[in-house]
Amino acid sequence: MNPRHLAYFRNKLKEWREQLVEESRQTMDNLREEVRDVGDEAERATRETENSLELRTRDRYRKLISKIDKALRRIEEGRYGFCEETDEEIGVDRLDARPIATLSLDAQERREHLQKQMGD
Repeated sequence: MNPRHLAYFRNKLKEWREQLVEESRQTMDNLREEVRDVGDEAERATRETENSLELRTRDRYRKLISKIDKALRRIEEGRYGFCEETDEEIGVDRLDARPIATLSLDAQERREHLQKQMGD
């Protein structure tokens, strides 16, 4: 992968990270600002469900941010774009679609196939 590609992915990952952090911040602000005194039990249940969904989304963002940070470290260490299992290049198209990918398409398909076999 050439330096231009690395710069592209570094920027893409940083922008994605900033977006996730901002959305997480907004989620927390919304939860803090929400009026806690809800009279109706049905409305309270609805709010609790919405809060639960927001917290799950926030947890998903936290996990994604961790994966983004790992990808950024791989860029700095010169390991970005190489499969963790085979050391083959992952491919720019796959990384463009999923910049946090750590496996080549073949390795990912093998892993999914094995997981499917173990689940059946």
